[in-house]
Amino acid sequence: MKIRFFSIFLILSVFIAPVQVLGKISGYLSFEYIKGQDQSDQANGSFRNSQLGLIFSNELAPRIDYVAEIRFKEETRIELEQAWVGFNLSNLMNFKLGLYIVPFGKYNQANRPHQTMLINAPLIVEKMFPPSWRDVGVQLEGRTGNIYYSAFLGNGLFESENLGGGQQFRDNNLNKAKGARLGAQVSQSLEVAFSYYKGKYDDENERDLIFQGIDLVWSSEGLQIISEYLMGTVKNPSPFPEGKVEGYYVQASFESGKLRPVVSYQQLKYDDDFHGQGFSYPGPGDGISEEKNRWSLGLVYFASETVFLKFEYDLNREKDPKIKDNTYSFQVCLSF
Repeated sequence: MKIRFFSIFLILSVFIAPVQVLGKISGYLSFEYIKGQDQSDQANGSFRNSQLGLIFSNELAPRIDYVAEIRFKEETRIELEQAWVGFNLSNLMNFKLGLYIVPFGKYNQANRPHQTMLINAPLIVEKMFPPSWRDVGVQLEGRTGNIYYSAFLGNGLFESENLGGGQQFRDNNLNKAKGARLGAQVSQSLEVAFSYYKGKYDDENERDLIFQGIDLVWSSEGLQIISEYLMGTVKNPSPFPEGKVEGYYVQASFESGKLRPVVSYQQLKYDDDFHGQGFSYPGPGDGISEEKNRWSLGLVYFASETVFLKFEYDLNREKDPKIKDNTYSFQVCLSF
C-alpha cells in the first residue's frame, strides 16, 4: 500500500510540479518475457522485469547541478538508482557527492533497457558485482583531450553468499572502498579504458576484495564491437584459499535499416571455497565452483527512435555437458 501511494505521489509530482523545480525529466520503460529449457531456472516461462525509470536533472547554480534517478522494478520494488550533487570546477575536475553509479567497466554505467542491445547481462557482469552497482560517497571525474578518468571513494560492498549480492548503502566496517577508471579515445573508432576497485568487505575489516578490468569499444560504419575482460580476487579466512572470478564477453552488432542483429560470446570461471549457498557470517558456505560459457544471438527492431523490440536466444554451456538450460527472451522498451 505504501508503494502504491508513493508511486501515485511521484507521478503526480512529475506532471504538477513547476519545470524550474524538477528541471529536465527523462526516462525509460521496459517489459519482457523469458522461457527456458527443462533444466533452466525459467522452464515454466514468465513475464517479468516490468521497469519504469525516471531521471531528474537540473542546474542549481552556475557550475552546480544534480541528477536523481528512480527505478520502479518488478511491480513491487522502488530503488534510488542515483542521487548526487555535482560541482563542475573545470573540464579536468568535477565532483559528485551522494549516491553514484560506480564507474567500473563499460556495462555497469549503461545497463538500462534502452542502452543495451541484448536483454540479459553478460555472465561475468552478472556474477562479479551487483546489478546496477551503486555506492554512496564522493566521485571525481574529468577529461583532457582524448583522456578521461573517474575516481571514487565510498562505502563499498559487503560480504554475501556471492559477489552479486554485495550491494549496500551503509558501511559494514571501518574501511572505505576506492577505485578508478582511466580511458582514452585512441582514434575516431576505438575507445579503451581500465578499471580498478579495492575495499574491505567483511565486518571485521580484515579481508580485501579486489576487482580489475579492461574494456574497449570499436565502432565503424554501422558495426560496433564491445568487449570487457574482468577479474576479481576474494580474500578468505585461513585455511581457505583466495576466491577467484574471471571472465570476458565480446559483443558485435550491425545496423541494417530498422534492424540490428547482435551476437555475443561470454565466458565465466568462478571458484570460492568459503562462500556460496548457506553462507552466514562468519560462514562458511557450500562453496562456489562455476565454469560456463554462452553464445547470445539477438535481434533488435527499431519501431521508432524511442521504441524498440528485442529478441535474444542464449545457448548456455556448463562444465557438465548434459545440462540443458538454453533460454529465449523478448523485450519491449522505450525511452522518453
